[in-house]
Amino acid sequence: MATKPSTWFLSQSFTALNYKQTNMRFSLPSHRLLPASCKMRHRNLSSSQHKRQQLKKASPEQPPITAGFHSSGGADDGDDNDSETEDASLHSVPSLNLDVVSNEEVVDASVDVEHVQHAGAKDMEKNADLEHVQDVDAKDLHSLTQEMKSLALNIDGGEQLSSIQLEDLTGMIRNAEKNILLLNQARVHALEDLERILAEKEILQGEINVLGMRLVENDARMKVAAQEKIHAELMEDQLEKLRNELAYRGENQNKLLNEEAPLLQNSTIQKLSEELNTLRTENTSLKNDIEALKGELSNVKDTDERVITLEKECMLLESSLKDLESKLSVSQEDVSKLSSLKVECKDLWEKVESLQALLDKATKQADQAILVLQQNQELWKKVDKLEESLEEANIYKLSSEKLQQYNELMQQKIKLLEERLKQSDEEIHSYVLLYQESVLEFQDTLNTLKEESKKKALDEPVDDMPWEFWSRLLLMIDGWLLENKLSIDDAKLLRDMVWKRESRIRDIYLECREKNEHEAVSMFLKLTSSPRSQALYVIHIAAEMAPVAKVGGLGDVVTGLGKALQKRGHLVEIILPKYDCMQYDGIGNLRALDVVLESYFDGKLYKNNIWVGIIEGLPVYFIEPLHPGKFFWRGHFYGEHDDFKRFSFFSRAALEFLLQAGKKPDVIHCHDWQTAFVAPLYWDIYAPKGLNSARICFTCHNFEYQGTAPASELASCGLDVQQLNRPDRMQDNSAHDRVNPIKGAVVFSNIVTTVSPTYAQEVRTSEGGRGLHSTLNFHAKKFIGILNGIDTDAWNPVTDTLLKVQYSANDLQGKAENKIATRRRLGLSTADARQPLVGCITRLVPQKGVHLIRHAIYRTLELGGQFLLLGSSPVAHIQREFEGIANHFQNHEHIRLILKYDESLAHSIYAASDMFIIPSIFEPCGLTQMIAMRYGSIPIARKTGGLNDSVFDVDDDTIPLQFQNGYTFLNPDEKGVNSALERAFNYYRNNPEGWQQLVQKDMKIDFSWESSASQYEELYSKSVARARAAASQS
Repeated sequence: MATKPSTWFLSQSFTALNYKQTNMRFSLPSHRLLPASCKMRHRNLSSSQHKRQQLKKASPEQPPITAGFHSSGGADDGDDNDSETEDASLHSVPSLNLDVVSNEEVVDASVDVEHVQHAGAKDMEKNADLEHVQDVDAKDLHSLTQEMKSLALNIDGGEQLSSIQLEDLTGMIRNAEKNILLLNQARVHALEDLERILAEKEILQGEINVLGMRLVENDARMKVAAQEKIHAELMEDQLEKLRNELAYRGENQNKLLNEEAPLLQNSTIQKLSEELNTLRTENTSLKNDIEALKGELSNVKDTDERVITLEKECMLLESSLKDLESKLSVSQEDVSKLSSLKVECKDLWEKVESLQALLDKATKQADQAILVLQQNQELWKKVDKLEESLEEANIYKLSSEKLQQYNELMQQKIKLLEERLKQSDEEIHSYVLLYQESVLEFQDTLNTLKEESKKKALDEPVDDMPWEFWSRLLLMIDGWLLENKLSIDDAKLLRDMVWKRESRIRDIYLECREKNEHEAVSMFLKLTSSPRSQALYVIHIAAEMAPVAKVGGLGDVVTGLGKALQKRGHLVEIILPKYDCMQYDGIGNLRALDVVLESYFDGKLYKNNIWVGIIEGLPVYFIEPLHPGKFFWRGHFYGEHDDFKRFSFFSRAALEFLLQAGKKPDVIHCHDWQTAFVAPLYWDIYAPKGLNSARICFTCHNFEYQGTAPASELASCGLDVQQLNRPDRMQDNSAHDRVNPIKGAVVFSNIVTTVSPTYAQEVRTSEGGRGLHSTLNFHAKKFIGILNGIDTDAWNPVTDTLLKVQYSANDLQGKAENKIATRRRLGLSTADARQPLVGCITRLVPQKGVHLIRHAIYRTLELGGQFLLLGSSPVAHIQREFEGIANHFQNHEHIRLILKYDESLAHSIYAASDMFIIPSIFEPCGLTQMIAMRYGSIPIARKTGGLNDSVFDVDDDTIPLQFQNGYTFLNPDEKGVNSALERAFNYYRNNPEGWQQLVQKDMKIDFSWESSASQYEELYSKSVARARAAASQS
């Protein structure tokens, strides 16, 4: 779909382009648009001397480089200059640098005032640059407005919009947006500078607090020194008093005192003078510190003023940014108006073109009218001539002779008519007699048919009994045969009656329900005179069957195809391994037969138990090997180291069972490499033993899994390694010492199919054939692709008991209720009922495009949708990766990953999803897209394999409208997923009515097995007919 210009413009993230007409240029600085840097140095505090060091100024910064905005008005500038200018503008990013010198010890809080003033000057330069940007942006917006007004006048006048003007307007808008981007960057860096200055302010405030505490300590010490001085003066007074007292004492004592007193006085005075000197020095140092503190406080005040100015500048920047944002919003509105005007202009031109076409048609019609008028004039002339001749004829008829002749002719004609009337009466009478005779014959025939219908009423098929009844009856007959209570011929005749669903065998079964087994067998033997049925007898030998033993789509195909063939009147039986991990509650009337089957393996005969049961109305035989390796008691279906031996043993045991049971099937249908051994085993071993009535049909559901193994392991099941390990038989095409079961089945089968026509073409190429393309091309005549169907009984929203509310295409309210219920069940948001929900149910293997599924999760979230994933991975690293994603979104309201398989939850997700994504790298058929459409979920799929045969893009005009049912993409990359998702989301949100019609159309598409079963039936019948014709000729 075409993208609107405005949408494209916004989606390109304003990418710089060259505009040749206006040549608007916007040059940016290379590195630093508005530098503002502050360097801080260390200082050391001496606790002993209490002296401060001098402040050191930071190294000078680089000069600022301002941003310039230039517009070249000349129209002669070349494209090279424009490209260089715009490249420079793209690579130059403005930045603000804050250079901080750190230290492991104490950081000096002093800031160089001159450096701050230098940064303030740079800030003023930054404001000037911003004002220049605003002025340029205002001019651009004014010119944009004038251009849009002129454009509106041109459109009103009916003139065509010039592409040059559009490019000019777009260029100016982009320049304005670039200017706003630069302003945003400058604002961010200015805010960073402000934050750093505030941090430095906090550091300085802490230093001021420390200095204040030291000042208080110095004041206290000065008080103590003053007290000591007062104490010294008191001591001197006391000394004088002592001198006066000693004067009155004796002379001897006076002499002694006169000798000692000076010494004591001198020592005391010296001590006091020394203490006084130290106090004075400390006082002077304290005064110096106080003066330094006062200077620092003044610097801090200056810094506060700088901070206030920076805050004011920041507010100015914010106000200017808001103004520019408002101008941008106005310009965007103008752009939207421009796009709408462009659309209207296109509409007007289309109308003009249509009017011109009508005018041309009218001109042509006028020319034709002139020609017709000329022809009419000629005709009028001829009419005048005819009127003249008519007048002459009337005059002639008035003559009597002509009138008599005319009367005679009329009488003759009347006679002829009377004769013909008599003849017709006779013919009618004869027809009436014949009709009466035919009525009598019809009544006789009707009576005869009534009598014959009464006689044949007993032999007509009975439709009032379920398929489980007839399957149970078949299993009972086979059990009697294996227990030697019936002969092979009698068992065949009784099976024929069951195939035809004759009422007499039903009545006999109902009568003998209360009798013992011997009496029941004797009553059934009385019915062995019935003729043989012409229906086909088909036996499927497979490793899976839904719903009891299902890993992938194989199980669904075996059950769906078997039920469809059964409904078409054919006898269908299934042979499965008896796994220990089956869902046994899905098997009806499961019981073991009183018989032990021996089969060959590794040179020995091993016993097998045979179980019978009913699954989905189909009779099923389970083979339980009594092998010491416990082949099917492993807790899971596949993935064992000896899978080759396990399934080759099962394939031989299944054919041995058919031989021992005396079964004569028309078709043996085997599936995938696990039972591909059936084809060579049948022709090499069992056909010579008498099991030769069947044609072999092999279906490969996925050529990626081929089950290759060393050639020596093929001998375990009794096949001749030397005969089969050859290039034209089972030898693997890429390794001559290995055998390939898939290749062997392709070579030895009469019919080879795969699960879709497109996949059949893909595997015949070297890229898709996985090494088997040459073999498939050699056997191309018997190789065909048939698209699988789905079981419309199991997958039916009208009757699905696993849903909270059942719904149909004509009543979609139930789907909305299921969406709400599933959201609540999984803890997703239910606030927006119209929020699109994308579902995905798959095995997380590389084939399914796990990297695209992961991308789709995040892309859906970006688009405003919700995503549900259900599935697990056998690959350990993929499982761990998605477990990490699941843990990341564990409590998210829009994403939920359930990394396991849950049948009930799968039904709920199909019903709740608005869209369903299948981004497979390759997909042989795929059933999820069909089930999703059955439940009204629109598929988003990659065009490969069966997806290409069942999903057709709603935007592809080459596809008829009635077949468009989803969204597709070709390339397996994120771009393809994005395109399909975005188109689906846009249609879902912008056209609810169209989306509902698409949902209803998808729900009404017939994906049942009827069409596929009819194709298989035709293949079976032709192959069997060819075999019987060849046998009759021989």
